[in-house]
Amino acid sequence: MAKRGFSAAVLLLGFLSVSSVHAVYVCVSDTLLSAPLNVTIREIEVNSAVVTWEILEGDPVIGFAITQQKKDVRMLRFIQEVNTTTRSCALWDLDEDTEYIVHVQSISMGGSSPPSEPVLFRTPKESEKLASKSPDEVTMEEVGQAAQLRAGELIIIVVVLIMWAGVIALFCRQYDIIKDNEPNNNKDKAKNSSECSTPEHPQGGLLRSNV
Repeated sequence: MAKRGFSAAVLLLGFLSVSSVHAVYVCVSDTLLSAPLNVTIREIEVNSAVVTWEILEGDPVIGFAITQQKKDVRMLRFIQEVNTTTRSCALWDLDEDTEYIVHVQSISMGGSSPPSEPVLFRTPKESEKLASKSPDEVTMEEVGQAAQLRAGELIIIVVVLIMWAGVIALFCRQYDIIKDNEPNNNKDKAKNSSECSTPEHPQGGLLRSNV
């Protein structure tokens, strides 16, 4: 009986040891999730920017978490997204001429990675952004606006030309009608003038009535 109790105790201890090893392995595997690499800030504008990063191949990453903080200010903005494979995120509603610190973490089914190395960047002033833009630089938005303006101008020009063509055609038609009626008017005038003239005597004298 004592041997059976001893065997049961050994089995229980073995089970607990295996469970402990498994738990330790799970915890270790979770902590082995690497922090994002090559964190970079791109497309820095007055009120926005884009943060990009890379991960080690093989890491079971299902999402990311970003902390955004103004330098020398304790308030944080936390951005988190899961079920995605994207390696970039837009930062919006930034203040101009302000320094920000950004950290990125990878997220897996077991938890989060350590934060990446902090990245510091500064948003420009509105005046600096306008001054840095060369006169010959044209954005896609400006190209689209210029194309719309040109299309509108062409439509207006075509409409005006059509109206002028209609006016000219109407004038020519009226002119032809007037020209066609002019010989008839001359004939009528000649007939009326002959009817209204005084008859003459065959010998050249005027006819006189006998009293």
